[in-house]
Amino acid sequence: MQNQKHILIVDNDIERRDQISTVLSFVGENFRVSSQVQAVELLNKSEYLLTVIIAGDLSLEISKLVKNNPAIPFILHDVLDAHNVKNFMNIIGSLSSPLNYAQLTELIHHCHQYHNKLPRQANKLINRDLFRSLVGISEPMSQVRFLIEQVAKTPASVLILGESGTGKEVVARNIHNLSDRAKGTFVPINCGAIPAELLESELFGHEKGAFTGAISTRKGRFELAEGGTLFLDEIGDMPQPMQVKLLRVLQEKTFERVGGSKSIKANVRIIAATHQNLEEMIKEGGFREDLYYRLNVFPIETPALRERKEDIPLLLKELIVRFEHEQKKTVRFTEKAIESLMEDQWAGNVRELSNLIERMLIMYGDQIVDVPELPSKYQHIDTEAYQPEYPEELQEQDVINDLFSGFDYDEQDEEQEENVDDFNNLNQVNAALLPAEGLNLKEHLAELEVSLIKQSLIQHEWVVARAAETLRMRRTTLVEKMRKYELQKPSE
Repeated sequence: MQNQKHILIVDNDIERRDQISTVLSFVGENFRVSSQVQAVELLNKSEYLLTVIIAGDLSLEISKLVKNNPAIPFILHDVLDAHNVKNFMNIIGSLSSPLNYAQLTELIHHCHQYHNKLPRQANKLINRDLFRSLVGISEPMSQVRFLIEQVAKTPASVLILGESGTGKEVVARNIHNLSDRAKGTFVPINCGAIPAELLESELFGHEKGAFTGAISTRKGRFELAEGGTLFLDEIGDMPQPMQVKLLRVLQEKTFERVGGSKSIKANVRIIAATHQNLEEMIKEGGFREDLYYRLNVFPIETPALRERKEDIPLLLKELIVRFEHEQKKTVRFTEKAIESLMEDQWAGNVRELSNLIERMLIMYGDQIVDVPELPSKYQHIDTEAYQPEYPEELQEQDVINDLFSGFDYDEQDEEQEENVDDFNNLNQVNAALLPAEGLNLKEHLAELEVSLIKQSLIQHEWVVARAAETLRMRRTTLVEKMRKYELQKPSE
């Protein structure tokens, strides 16, 4: 607690100071109170100030406090002449009366951002290795990493919002790994996957004989997460009776096992997540408003995959590496296949992409996947079947091999010469003398190759197998070259 950032309330009015303290206590913020006289001393001593809330008519001293502490953001409340200091860069904003929860949490969030933009010391909070699972170069993912970095070292409860499959648990694990509780246990529980009658026992544990089947004492998730982090996934699916009991634990930091009477202290950080709109559920009576405010101290929204399509190539690479490590085989996607995947809407988000890669790995392990190999729902562009590139070095090698494969082109049959009227310049093409002005060797060899292939085809009446035998090459290779040079049998 001593090394955690806290809020300093500066106000000579005890009643108003208590009112601000009550609101901050409710939202779970750490704070200290001070009079105007004590404020200067506290500002000079403390290295862990998140922000200072100045309330009341302290106009003579406000300017000095703000100006002398540029590294600390200030929030004003009921300050009569706030306009005189509003031009200071570290004045974040003003609170209205009566105090508004949404406005207060927004201003505190801006204070976190203010600290982040200050020049960094040698000790940096972020550990890039821990963020490998949060792949992406898009702006939405950069914002998610930024928010994780801000909240990780604080004790604040976090509410992660986003569609199913967007990686909410990945975000929660990164917050835990970057926090002071990293050496503790990260304990996840899916509130929607456990029957309502068993959820209380799962969370708080039970004593022996508490109910039928309770043959021994059992610890719950809160006890297992002691000193660490408890991740409440799909909190929106938690039954209302359990919402009441969870709220009590969050308020009092104690709980009892089912069937027990002994209070057990809970030193646990809570991170909750849901794909549902909790504010709409509150209006419809499906979720408690007071529990929502307890959990929603610091919200983080995970973006849908369709909102960050530029991250798909990086996600593919990262997921393939993971599967390669697990299954000892890999799969490759062509550029066209990746382009097609980027056109999809990805209703299942990253989880759907991971499932697709696993499917392709099973079907085309250690092969190349092009658009035709993708499931039909992911084929969003038309393309020809993938053909491996034919390196220029191999092309030249093939041509040279053809040139020196033992043919005597000067001993052509007179009948054959009559059939190659279209190649009157054959002798010029075959000439071995280098022109004085030089030539393009690649083009020259290609023209010679076309000439020889055409002669062989004409000689064997366009029977490809016989022509290929004469040219000492495979029939399939000759077919590829005919396609490459657009050589076709003349129509009758």
